[in-house]
Amino acid sequence: MFPQRLDSPLAYDIAKALIDGFNRHYRLFRAESSRAKHRFETADWHGQQRAQRERIEFYDLRVNEAVARLEKEFKAGDQPMDVWHQIKLHFIGLLVNHHQPELAESFFNSVTTKILHRAYFQNDFIFVRPAISTEYIEPRGAPHFRAYYPTHEGLADTVERVIEDYALLGTFANKRRDAERVAAAILGRFHQVKLRANFQLQVLSGLFYRNKGAYLVGKIINGFVELPFALPILHDRKGHFYVDAALFGEDDLQMLFSFARAYFMVDMEVPSAFVQFLRSLMPRKPRAEIYNALGLAKQGKTLFYRDFLSHLNYSSDKFRIAPGIKGMVMLVFDLPSFPYVFKVIKDYYPPQKETTREQIKGKYMLVKHHDRVGRMADTLEYSDVGFPLDRFEPDLVAELEKFAPSQVEIGDRDGNGEMELVLKHVYIERRMIPLNLYLQETFDLLAAPESPAVAKRARDQLEHAVAEYGNAIKDMVAANIFPGDMLWKNFGVTLNGKVVFYDYDEIEYITDCNFRRVPAPRNEEDEMSGEIWYSVGPKDVFPETFGPFLLGNDSVRKAFMAKHADLLDAAFWQSHKERIQAGQMLDVFPYDEAQRFEHDGHAPYF
Repeated sequence: MFPQRLDSPLAYDIAKALIDGFNRHYRLFRAESSRAKHRFETADWHGQQRAQRERIEFYDLRVNEAVARLEKEFKAGDQPMDVWHQIKLHFIGLLVNHHQPELAESFFNSVTTKILHRAYFQNDFIFVRPAISTEYIEPRGAPHFRAYYPTHEGLADTVERVIEDYALLGTFANKRRDAERVAAAILGRFHQVKLRANFQLQVLSGLFYRNKGAYLVGKIINGFVELPFALPILHDRKGHFYVDAALFGEDDLQMLFSFARAYFMVDMEVPSAFVQFLRSLMPRKPRAEIYNALGLAKQGKTLFYRDFLSHLNYSSDKFRIAPGIKGMVMLVFDLPSFPYVFKVIKDYYPPQKETTREQIKGKYMLVKHHDRVGRMADTLEYSDVGFPLDRFEPDLVAELEKFAPSQVEIGDRDGNGEMELVLKHVYIERRMIPLNLYLQETFDLLAAPESPAVAKRARDQLEHAVAEYGNAIKDMVAANIFPGDMLWKNFGVTLNGKVVFYDYDEIEYITDCNFRRVPAPRNEEDEMSGEIWYSVGPKDVFPETFGPFLLGNDSVRKAFMAKHADLLDAAFWQSHKERIQAGQMLDVFPYDEAQRFEHDGHAPYF
């Protein structure tokens, strides 16, 4: 531990340059987020998606700018460790009364770890633990949430005022009707019980923008009962606003803020206050995932890694090769007690996989920047991650050393005799049940059901999973994504039964693919041949050939053909390609059709 002295003038200058770099980053991040309101008001949907993609790059650009400045002006990499220790202490002083201290600490880490050797990745030099509390930070402007106190008779009036206070520039198709529908839905959730004297609506001060929707998010407080809610606001065909649905409860909010959706744009002066409020709506959702959903991915990564290290300290199970069919390009492992999987790109692949490490990383980056429409899992990407070697099963270590030797280093980092396994590059994703294993469980139950009720439940699960599989593909198609490898093993089932895609090494844009029908055989020899008799280009796709690979089980085929036979027709894919090329954007919203209010003349849901 270094002495607590501050005798280096250079240390303060470097700390000041670091806080200036972060402040520039958050100023630009917040400005881009606030412009989402105008894009929504003017129905600039392509601009909204473009801004969502471009904002992801802001952080790394500002980090690189800060690194370049520190090296140019201060030769930061040549400074002794005593100076670096003082830099951190000065930086902490500059965070007093700061409105985004937790984000600034992560920015400090990002810049510092690009300059210092990995041996200094400890709390003396970087923020392994937070130094500044985010509790009770008061914004300079308006409070982060607003409270309304309606009477039983005036609930619709209050809802209307809540909507009006967001000051959207434009007209509602029928604001009073929407307010009355929302009020009726609220009263219905409370079963028409007497509303208590302290009944109130608390709503976050900013609307949450994503794609073609704006979401009003808050909670209803009635005595000791708190009910999360969200109101999606959309455009109709005439360009008027309308409230499309009333979403209630933690499960609905979890879907809205899902890890499989694009990040929101929302103007936040004090992001930690938004996160704390959202955590009160979704207590089961980790803070890391909430920061991610708000577009603050680096903070999400920081919190995730802290949670991960804490879990390692309080658990004793070992990392193992993940259950399921092994991938050809990814080596996947997990820790049974931890709800995530770790994915490492292999060094070499079978001959049928014509790809490279950089191409695979490019596919994952494509998904990071794209609208994931609730069907593609978000990934956390890390470099130089150290794990205790004794927490690895020997067969997993052998697999890593065999298939990804360039990505593995094993050694005694600190010279204390504790061996460490370092992965140079790793993706981390939410763990799901592989769809092929999920279906196999239903097959086993159907083969020897314990009772008619068990058999019915198994059939229902199978039909739901197959329908969800097709829905997942169609949602991705709507977002201009062709999954490439559509085998069941590349999809997972979440805790709420939603099917999500997670294998990205073969994805393509729909608009880059050429969807064709299989040509008729030229003669009997072609028809009887087991070989392909027609030419196939590198981006050619023949949807009618999917069946033999996907629908070998009779029950699966029946369930699939009942809902998704069109996926085997090249015309389906080609029509969506032409729609996307014409500039059309389909609506894929994070709630079910059945939850929508009745709206005449409004935009279609899908």
